[in-house]
Amino acid sequence: MSVPLLTEPPAGLDDLSVFPASTARLPHGHLSIGGVPLDGLADRFGTPVYVLDEDEVRSRCRTYRAAFPEAHVLYAAKAFLSRAMARWIDEEGLGLDVCSVGELELAHAAGFPPERMVLHGNAKTPRDIETALRLGVGRIVIDSPSEVARIAALTGPAGRQKVMVRVVPGVSAGGHEKIRTGTEGQKFGLSLTDGSAQHAIARVLGQPQLELTGLHCHIGSQITDAKPYLVAVRRMVGLMARVKDSHGVTFPELDMGGGHGVAYRPGEAALDLTALARRLGAELATGCAAAGLPVPRLAVEPGRAIAAPAGVALYRVLSVKHTGPNMFVAVDGGMSDNPRPALYGARYAPRLIGRAATAGPVTATVVGRHCEAGDILADDVLLPGDVRSGDLLAVPVAGAYQVSMASAYNLVGQPPVVAVHDGTARLLIRRETQEDLRRRDVGA
Repeated sequence: MSVPLLTEPPAGLDDLSVFPASTARLPHGHLSIGGVPLDGLADRFGTPVYVLDEDEVRSRCRTYRAAFPEAHVLYAAKAFLSRAMARWIDEEGLGLDVCSVGELELAHAAGFPPERMVLHGNAKTPRDIETALRLGVGRIVIDSPSEVARIAALTGPAGRQKVMVRVVPGVSAGGHEKIRTGTEGQKFGLSLTDGSAQHAIARVLGQPQLELTGLHCHIGSQITDAKPYLVAVRRMVGLMARVKDSHGVTFPELDMGGGHGVAYRPGEAALDLTALARRLGAELATGCAAAGLPVPRLAVEPGRAIAAPAGVALYRVLSVKHTGPNMFVAVDGGMSDNPRPALYGARYAPRLIGRAATAGPVTATVVGRHCEAGDILADDVLLPGDVRSGDLLAVPVAGAYQVSMASAYNLVGQPPVVAVHDGTARLLIRRETQEDLRRRDVGA
């Protein structure tokens, strides 16, 4: 499919810096991604619809492989997972971080090698663990003391399972307090300060069915500065040194988790991946040399940084309302397909597409269709003053923690996901229908 391109951008709200790299301007205010016009996708698949650029996903996987050539890079499936996504990740040579039997079995059904999977979770169910052991996942990350005996018992006397211990390094980092996971007083991991991590390590080393390959930490999400990772590395190396002194054991692996931040709006900061890789490697090598430790193989777990910039959500405007000084633009989606603004105060930059604007920009609030005053998709944003019912809005950086966190609130079905590549579009996840919702209601 070929589309006419504009050589000069139209005047007005035109910054495409946070859209996928394949985004192109078309005449009359239209945009294409992956060579496919977005308004055509809205007409074909309806709205809301999530568009995922396959080339952007693959390109970001390759960027990680290039930045961390000696490390184990695992895609965090919780950001967004489908069978196609699992296949792309596999073909690009990344591992997969899963945290439920659902993610594990979907990836396995897509043909993802289980030995390149790592099972996480602060509260793993027996089925999670049993399925991981049956399929042969590469690592299980222990998150609580009770998991040590549970995993060992399920492994059985003749079995052997590689595990890691998740440590809380006492580092505060992340874009919002609800996604800061490296500090005391939250549900993940085992504390350095109260001795829980050391105690769990000793228990694992006492279980012949378990092979402790290394330590794991995850300090938060949407982090745009390398410094917190360097602090965490120093503390993890300190713990590794104490384990060597106490048990005579050194670890071949160190997983520093993910949380790598991206820009959601033009001008926002994003984590410099090349700088992070260089500084992490240097800090780890220096710390290990000083402690007399061999340098473990590093692992990182990007999710958002791979998926989010590859996705664009399309909505249809249902109404425009002026209430005092406020202009509310209501669309046909909302917190059921993107709960992040309500949960974390996340900010987005929606853009009018499908026609040329005839008025200058005004400040508006883009709201959803749900029965919550907090159902806001984008607050205090600039849109053309002539935005009206029937218009299309494109919201970039929508590929992570939106569809994967979607719900059926107000019995509004979850939206479809469409992949674009080389001028073609194909459906990855179909729209949830009213019939789907009715079938789940089996009572009388």
